[in-house]
Amino acid sequence: MKFTKMHGAGNDYVYVNCFEEKVENPADIAIKVSNRNFGIGSDGLILIMPSDKADVRMRMFNSDGSESEMCGNGIRCVAKYAYDHGIVKKDEITAETGAGILTLKLFPNKENKIDRVRVNMGPPRLSREEIPMNGSAIDKVVAEPLTVLDKSFNITCVSMGNPHCIIYVDDVDNFPVATYGSLIENHQLFPRRTNVEFVQIISRSEVKQRTWERGAGETLACGTGASAVCVAGVLNNLTDRKILNHLAGGDLELEWPENGSVFMTGPATEVFSGVIAL
Repeated sequence: MKFTKMHGAGNDYVYVNCFEEKVENPADIAIKVSNRNFGIGSDGLILIMPSDKADVRMRMFNSDGSESEMCGNGIRCVAKYAYDHGIVKKDEITAETGAGILTLKLFPNKENKIDRVRVNMGPPRLSREEIPMNGSAIDKVVAEPLTVLDKSFNITCVSMGNPHCIIYVDDVDNFPVATYGSLIENHQLFPRRTNVEFVQIISRSEVKQRTWERGAGETLACGTGASAVCVAGVLNNLTDRKILNHLAGGDLELEWPENGSVFMTGPATEVFSGVIAL
């Protein structure tokens, strides 16, 4: 199987051009190629596919083989691949995902390659049913108490086509993300599990984020998570509608205009291509 390794702010995936390659059993392949000791090494597998609804289609599988609806960092790399490799030749494209059809603005550099992409992530979904979540009759989940082990958190939950649980902490660098992230991901509140964002507020326009991703563990960046954090900051009156989010793998720019879609802008980088025996 031919593949290309790419990352968006350090959130890395193995990409396969399914305009040319045929991939059977993608869940099993995702587990194999993601292994950082015995495979290629990645947070998962992303298939770049033809679509009868958009310019391209993205399917995304986590490193444990589970399929997710969307990946914000991954969709930027899909756009870069499609442009750089001649699948599309325009600076605004549409992509079909499990979270719907998204529009992406591409920024070519001097070499006519893409290194930055702005994604219309669509409007956030805020009801328990849309996230989805079990529990209280209160529909919107903003600063709702949750106790895990010895700690009590106030959680805010947002779906950006996939579920996110946002928690504010004082010192995100030293917070035990693996301990609490895993427990919250698999908490009975979340019937389809959840991504968990631990966030430190720097100012009204700046935050720092670490993410425990559903099905992958802690990753260097999460684009849908950063988008959800932008929304949660507004809902909690902690941040403005336009923020800079510092993630371990790089920075993302987020904006949530009044009653509208969330926009995310960030890098997309191709690392190398190769062939792997399956």
